[in-house]
Amino acid sequence: MAFKVNTEPEALEDIQEGIDRYNKQQPDLGRKFHSEVKVYFKKPKVNPFFQIHYDNVHCLPIKKYPYMIHFTINETDKIVTIKAIFNTSKDPINWKTDKKATLSGLTLLVWFLDCIAAADFFDRKLK
Repeated sequence: MAFKVNTEPEALEDIQEGIDRYNKQQPDLGRKFHSEVKVYFKKPKVNPFFQIHYDNVHCLPIKKYPYMIHFTINETDKIVTIKAIFNTSKDPINWKTDKKATLSGLTLLVWFLDCIAAADFFDRKLK
């Protein structure tokens, strides 16, 4: 059975910020970014069990853009709630720290170590 996907208003704001950012770089690039985000929003409908990064929040990286979708899963009701779309090229310290994604120092450390481990893994694969 497919999961229903709900998107929090803050996540929609994140998407709009990305669209605006890319449209400033190049006309129509914002539309392409938005199209790619919509493709990735479909993935958790079928299989939402991506890696948990913090506080039961799963993360799905968008391959063509430096963004990561952060979402929670309600297995009982078969609902995926998209909490945020983070720009991974930004310093995580400067990410919004409101109710949608409060990153404690420990959570930030775990995220940072995950990034280092992933980079190390791919670096070894390339050698």
